[in-house]
Amino acid sequence: MENSTPWIILIVYVMTLLSIDFFILHKKNRVTSVKRAIFETIFFISNALLFTVLIYWFYDASMVENAGNLKPTDAVIKYLTGYIIELSLSVDNLFVIAIIFTSFKIPRQYQHNLLFLGILGAIVFRAILISVGLVLINKIHGMNIVFGLFLLFTALKMLKKEAKHSPEAEKPKGLLKFFRFSNDLHGGKYIAKENNKTVFTALAGALITIELTDLLFALDSIPAIFAVTTDPFIVYSSNIFAIMGLRSLYFFLSNMLEKFVFLKYSVFAILLFVSLKLMSISFLEIPEWFSLLFIGVSIIIGIYISTVVIKQKEK
Repeated sequence: MENSTPWIILIVYVMTLLSIDFFILHKKNRVTSVKRAIFETIFFISNALLFTVLIYWFYDASMVENAGNLKPTDAVIKYLTGYIIELSLSVDNLFVIAIIFTSFKIPRQYQHNLLFLGILGAIVFRAILISVGLVLINKIHGMNIVFGLFLLFTALKMLKKEAKHSPEAEKPKGLLKFFRFSNDLHGGKYIAKENNKTVFTALAGALITIELTDLLFALDSIPAIFAVTTDPFIVYSSNIFAIMGLRSLYFFLSNMLEKFVFLKYSVFAILLFVSLKLMSISFLEIPEWFSLLFIGVSIIIGIYISTVVIKQKEK
């Protein structure tokens, strides 16, 4: 029987980090400076790396149901690979978050609060999606090929996608038919009164949109991690730590995203690689060190080419 201790430690660890983030690092709604954003990014990435010690301990002490008979070192490598895949595939998510904030005219002092609530929603929704995905891939023969083809379709679709997005398209127009939304912030509230009627504020609209887009991006990133491992603990822990790091990374990269235009090609290469790996997993074993190397090199090349183009434009 699986020991529940690792899961309890994971949830307590995550909730502790979120409490530090909300009650200490962001006690008041204030604009996140670049310096603070760098500190918070280092803080969350360091904790994600520190969690590898616990991963090693859990698998070394056989505290986790280890259906794949992973060695502690292999478990750590798969965790790190899943973590990096989630971060790299979420680059597009940062662009969408920026568009959502612009569309709903959300001031910077309220943005962290929205992203924090978005993390809480992601913890629940991703647990559900991962559970459903694992059931499908374990019970239905050839499901890994279906997931691989879906990722391949996503990669090709992303490559053809227009670089420019319409901010209006990011608003939940379908939801507007069922709920009353206001364009006002009402002092940072999510529900308010207008003309004696209860309405959802712009903050509520932005939060709903963030949660919906996170679910859409999860449909890409979760199958991608299945190409690395189907171990529930590794998939979920790497996913959650990456999401927390992504939210803090947003404030650091929000002013730089438009400059690194070639990163989308890095994401395309990573999606293409993991889709092929997922489809061939039954008859071809690609070592995790190669996966990590490929992902890292893809990101570095995207950043390097973007930097070269920026310098040429400045000259």
